[in-house]
Amino acid sequence: MSDESCSHWEPENCEGSIHCPPRCPRFVDRTGEPWVVRPPTAEDREALVDMYDDFALGQQAQGLPPRTRPRIEGWLDDVLTEGCNFVVAGDDRLVGHALYTPTDEAEPEFAVFVHQDYQSRGIGTEVSKHVVAAAAAGDREALTLVVEPDNRAARRLYDRLGFETVEQLSYGQGGIQTGIVRMRREFGPAAAAEFRCPPVVRNRPSPAD
Repeated sequence: MSDESCSHWEPENCEGSIHCPPRCPRFVDRTGEPWVVRPPTAEDREALVDMYDDFALGQQAQGLPPRTRPRIEGWLDDVLTEGCNFVVAGDDRLVGHALYTPTDEAEPEFAVFVHQDYQSRGIGTEVSKHVVAAAAAGDREALTLVVEPDNRAARRLYDRLGFETVEQLSYGQGGIQTGIVRMRREFGPAAAAEFRCPPVVRNRPSPAD
């Protein structure tokens, strides 16, 4: 779906079409700011490097994203080549990135990252749904991930996306007790349709709202 075809896009009325991708690329976050979720282009590489290079201390999980610009560049080159990627784009910047990798695995690993200035706005949830929809449409059997036990915000997101805990490990490191949680999101026959809702449906208030 091109930008031209959506130049007067109204999420409360958009019903989608047969030309739409698995999930509509346009959405409005909790603050009312519009974004586009799309696969990255070659021109996006430098903007992604800049985004990750600006991540604040404490935003890394399991060592990702890497801390130095050369390592960020090497890591991005790998995931952009081997994975299925989506970025969250505004008018002049990228603020989020989600992926599964490698694409030739039946159960690839999922990851999502949102710049700290744009967290708690629904951006991570939306870009994650694009990755899950793409994985299901691509006939992956499941997505897997590893998360730290005390990362409650991430675990709430993964629960909403349908991930289930399959293993929880605890271990000591440098006198500090830590651990990891392994999660898995299996895809059934109807999985690809779960996140395909057009904006007119996904923006409809729920009875609990």
